[in-house]
Amino acid sequence: MKGEPDFLQNLRDEMRGGRQWLDRVLVIVYAVLAGLAVVGFTLLSDVAIDLYGRMRSGWWWAPLVWTPALTALIVWTIRRWAPGAVGSGVPQVLTALAPETPLSERLRFVSLKLSVAKVLGVSGGLLAGLSVGRQGPSVQVAAGVMLHARRWLSPASGISDRELLVAGGAAGIAAAFNTPLGGIVFAIEELSRRLQDRSSGLMLAAIVVAGLVSVSAFGNLSYFGRVRADAVSWWALLAPGALVALACGLLGGLLSRLMLASFTGLPDRFCAYRRKRPVSFAALCGFAVAVIAVVSDGAAVGVGHAHTKLLLDQVADSGAAHQPLVFTGLKFVASWLSAWAGVPGGVFGPSLSLGAGVGADVAWLLNSPHGAALIALGMCGFLAAITQTPITAMIIVMEMTDGHNMVLSLMACALLASLVSRMVSRPLYSTMSLLMMRSLRDRSDVGSRPEPIGR
Repeated sequence: MKGEPDFLQNLRDEMRGGRQWLDRVLVIVYAVLAGLAVVGFTLLSDVAIDLYGRMRSGWWWAPLVWTPALTALIVWTIRRWAPGAVGSGVPQVLTALAPETPLSERLRFVSLKLSVAKVLGVSGGLLAGLSVGRQGPSVQVAAGVMLHARRWLSPASGISDRELLVAGGAAGIAAAFNTPLGGIVFAIEELSRRLQDRSSGLMLAAIVVAGLVSVSAFGNLSYFGRVRADAVSWWALLAPGALVALACGLLGGLLSRLMLASFTGLPDRFCAYRRKRPVSFAALCGFAVAVIAVVSDGAAVGVGHAHTKLLLDQVADSGAAHQPLVFTGLKFVASWLSAWAGVPGGVFGPSLSLGAGVGADVAWLLNSPHGAALIALGMCGFLAAITQTPITAMIIVMEMTDGHNMVLSLMACALLASLVSRMVSRPLYSTMSLLMMRSLRDRSDVGSRPEPIGR
């Protein structure tokens, strides 16, 4: 039939395109480098968390001095040398992806230099004992590595900066959580709502390669193990699951709103002091987080992975001791103050920990025998509430916990929590990106010296 593909001719064309194959190899090489960057980031973060834990266990009072001092140093260093590395990193990638952002300004938001600064800044925040995560920042780290491939690709490669950024950001999530499907959905739902065939193939290749690097380093294991909820019916979780979703939606929306207010600055004396003395303000936030660390014995600071895994491993089996409402409240405040301080750090990890706390609180309040399942629902609900990307949250938590038997429950929880969150706050990442672009336009109009992006 006329118009059908000619296999032999297409094969000859492919074999003759030597430069095209070289460009493909370069993309794969940079995907490997992106995966290695996230693996190195993970290892460095784990070392920082371990060092902080040893210091805190050796001298209970040490965080009261160490945390504010290191927080102030990080904020001063980042504001001076790499202002684009402040915050989560996802809004920066969204800003770089925006068609309104001039090509000459993209390196202010995503670059190899900022990737290095992000790794060091987030690791420093974890060493300080702040409540920050590394998963969101992994998006900016991997995107910066992938974007660096542009200087080696030929003009005829047909691979745009946008495609490299989407592929890198998706690969960052996939490698950070060891959830390749979650990386794909995150790219579609958050980074790019319309993907061309070519960019889809590029993204998949980057995710597969970066995921293989992560699996080679850490093994093909679920992030939080398996949720032992095989005997739980959907109806048994209906009432407590709805309560978890509502609570996560309200708290996640509130945290998102507070972070946006911290980002934009309000006409109050606290924000005025932050604008005038950002380093001193960071030290005060660090001291408050240190007090929370002392009160909670370190449980409410850091990424929260250890506490979440402890809840998943023990609550359903032995009813392990959990401080109802206390941990969730302290973790909430610590996460907000850590973001307000202006250090590099994400909200994915703390959101999962907060959601786990909400799930455990509901299980305690209702005396439910399905603690592990409610904790998984809480993780999904809070992540969906803070990011307002319910499909991504459901897929990530399902892959992290090996909770395929809870697909319907996770989906319903994510949708409800996201809906409630939208009634409380605007979307966190996209709103921050819009504010960054507005600030960029204002500086271009005025022609003034660029200010730190993370203000």
